[in-house]
Amino acid sequence: MIKSVIKLILALSTAILPVVAFAQQKPVRIGVAGLTHDHIHGLLGRKDKGDIVIMGIAEPNKELVERLAKRYGFDKKIVYSSLDEMLRKTKPEAVMAYNDIFGHLEVVEKCAPKGIHVMVEKPLAVSAAHADKMAALAKKHNIHLLTNYETTWYGSNAEAYRIANEEKKIGEIRKIEFHTGHQGPVEIGCSKEFLAWLTDPVLNGAGALNDFGCYGANISTWLMKGETPVSVTAITHTNKPQVYPKVDDEATIIVQYPKAQVVIQASWDWPYNRKDMQLYGQSGYIFCKDGSNMTVRRTGEKVAVDIVAPALNDNQNDAFSYLANVVRGNIKPQPYDLSALPNNEIVVKILEAAKVSAKTDKKVVWEEYYK
Repeated sequence: MIKSVIKLILALSTAILPVVAFAQQKPVRIGVAGLTHDHIHGLLGRKDKGDIVIMGIAEPNKELVERLAKRYGFDKKIVYSSLDEMLRKTKPEAVMAYNDIFGHLEVVEKCAPKGIHVMVEKPLAVSAAHADKMAALAKKHNIHLLTNYETTWYGSNAEAYRIANEEKKIGEIRKIEFHTGHQGPVEIGCSKEFLAWLTDPVLNGAGALNDFGCYGANISTWLMKGETPVSVTAITHTNKPQVYPKVDDEATIIVQYPKAQVVIQASWDWPYNRKDMQLYGQSGYIFCKDGSNMTVRRTGEKVAVDIVAPALNDNQNDAFSYLANVVRGNIKPQPYDLSALPNNEIVVKILEAAKVSAKTDKKVVWEEYYK
């Protein structure tokens, strides 16, 4: 009994170490590059936890700044018209990019030589060429270059990884299916500033294919421990050309591995918002219905079991606490973690191969395309 109590105390002490560390560490000085990504609301509306502090914002759109400042109450004195000016005057330790995906490269080009860490919103880049340049800069200047996905902070995905890869309860992974997307960015009321680049094939890289295909590519790369695919095949379509005349709103991507197949259904045509996963092994399956609710069944069992995944630790349950802990050295990202650079380099390559496949109506063989 005494030994059990001691073990429990030790476990709890380990779990709260990052929280205690932040009580003794200064908040990480954050700069913001752009306000046009609607995910910015997650940062501006976040309660102060003492782990980060926004020192400066780079955004030239005065109307957008006025609207967000009125809503969230930040001082417009911390807003600068250019990234260069913001970096020079505020000297942040890390920058979070909430601009268009094409602009991610410029953010890294300006931050990396100054030793400033960067976290971008998903996906990492619009192309493999951009991703390669960003990765080279990050490595040369020894900065962290992280990518944020909503699904990274889903307890269900972490639990699925634990069951499949650590406990190995469902055998080798054979198939993964992802259903990601919503009714469409116009339909759900995204801001005009967000829509201006999200529906642009250059600034976003694609439509639903990039916007929601990246989730499945990211999680499957993590679950497959960084293994690269054998091939990528994709079909895209625009079901609503009157709404999205320049980009796809429907994409299905098949990512083939030596012993497993991943099917990613990314769409702006779902009747509701969804980010769910079905993971099949040799001897069982795991359904992640949302961020916490799951169903698990193993071969030979008569019924499936519904479970609620445990919540993630406080030090890594959102992008901001995670970034702060990485910058302070409390967390060291592993190569194929969901936010890590090597994972997201593969993600961009999967998306690029998918775009090539959809355009040519041909399967893209990985080793031939990425020589």
